[in-house]
Amino acid sequence: MKLTLEGIKTDDLKDCRLPEYNVDKMRHATSAHPVWLHFGPGNIFRSFICAAAQRLLNQGEMSTGIICAESHGTEIVTECYRPHDNLCVSVTMNPDGSIDKEIIGSIAESLTTQYDMDRLIEIFCAPTLQIVSFTITEKGYAITDSSGAYTQQIKEDMTAGPDKCSHLMSLLAGLCIRRFHSCGKPLALVSMDNCSHNGEKLENSIAAIASAWKTHGYINDDEFNYLKNSISYPWSMIDKITPRPDAGIEHRLEADGIDDIKIFVTPGGVYTAPFVNAERPEYLVIEDDFPNGRPVLEKAGILFTDRDTVNKVEKMKVCTCLNPLHTCLAIYGCLLGFTSISEEMKSHELRTFITRMAYEEGMPVVVNPGIINPKDFLDEVLTQRLPNPFMPDTPQRIATDTSQKLPIRFGETIKLHIERGSVDGLRFIPLVIAGWLRYLLALDDNGIPFTPSSDPLLDKCRAMLEGITLGCHVTTEQLLPLLTNANIFGVDLEKAGLADKITHFFNELLAGKGAVLATIKKYIL
Repeated sequence: MKLTLEGIKTDDLKDCRLPEYNVDKMRHATSAHPVWLHFGPGNIFRSFICAAAQRLLNQGEMSTGIICAESHGTEIVTECYRPHDNLCVSVTMNPDGSIDKEIIGSIAESLTTQYDMDRLIEIFCAPTLQIVSFTITEKGYAITDSSGAYTQQIKEDMTAGPDKCSHLMSLLAGLCIRRFHSCGKPLALVSMDNCSHNGEKLENSIAAIASAWKTHGYINDDEFNYLKNSISYPWSMIDKITPRPDAGIEHRLEADGIDDIKIFVTPGGVYTAPFVNAERPEYLVIEDDFPNGRPVLEKAGILFTDRDTVNKVEKMKVCTCLNPLHTCLAIYGCLLGFTSISEEMKSHELRTFITRMAYEEGMPVVVNPGIINPKDFLDEVLTQRLPNPFMPDTPQRIATDTSQKLPIRFGETIKLHIERGSVDGLRFIPLVIAGWLRYLLALDDNGIPFTPSSDPLLDKCRAMLEGITLGCHVTTEQLLPLLTNANIFGVDLEKAGLADKITHFFNELLAGKGAVLATIKKYIL
């Protein structure tokens, strides 16, 4: 069976759910009266957002679909979407090894900013447009470099004006200004990326570009005020583990009779395929700020609330119930030679480590958002999500950019314990930090070198540990240049009263071959 509109009319599909609406009719309606545009047509977009839209289409709660646009290259659209009539196989990987398959047909149109700007202008100018959403990664909103200076591309956009820009943030600002002159109706720009304060990042980037254009005389007060007052930037929290397409899933789909669904890698290094594979649990909480209306996404399981609650849900997940556990498993998984998160969860030592860390050090200070129960969320993570053997996630992938993750994943919890009066009772979080120092040596528990995952501060941090190797004994003073860096840890660990404890743990982890596992057993079990 070919994954095309004609192909899915066959009766040969095996245990695969199909769209329960007229796809052609939906696409004609969307073309004439677009409601929802999305930038970033990657894996989580198809496995979560498009699947939610399909549920509404199946229920008759929506009559139009999503138009997607790619701004970082063209290959996902030209090589993956269009050859398959914008259809996708969404595969849910269940913990028992079974998979559920659904053909997603809710993508009405696929575009690129490189070749389809005229059509994007038409869409932005449509009075019916209610929502423009994004899954472009946190880097997609960045308009400054690591020093805080504007990138060269943004500098050029700021001086060139709305009609001659190239960065997506600049293009968005220009498209919104065209909407102002065409219909003047308000619009919601909704980041659905997995980063804290995502709506704020989007808003700040567009505001900075608009301010520069105003200074250079490209836009007037009315246009600037439209971007400020008539465009909303709702915050959101998204959570669904969606790994890159898995070769095992590809083979299973081929065995089920679906042809021509090979995984490929774009020139930008993105793994993509005409199918996506993901876990079943999913959460999307959005600030309900849609000045031109919105689809009834709550009927697809998406939660709507106020900004403060979105922020609390984000903190619950990132600071306590998921991300710290992921980072702990990533660090120690690399040190102990694991290549699978689910295999780590079979380790009594590592499973006990993250369970005790979460319940004994995280949950006592957890932010409770009310809309989601933290204990229920954590229990699901520990018993269903992380142990799922059919989720092909690796500690090496999660270890990427660890230096950027430590402040929010551990620093915030340390601060809350300081506010409560003492960090003396903390054991597991300091052991994670000591484990990261041990990880920076790039020697596993058998003393065998490994390649650390990419991290912008990797070389800088490793240089601070130069000369330290297995069998060494280090002093707190040797580690202070690193441990006092609040940019890395979120707090000055010496002032927090944890430097000596971390040094002690680090020395135990350094004792020799097998010391990593021995230290975990000593302090965790």
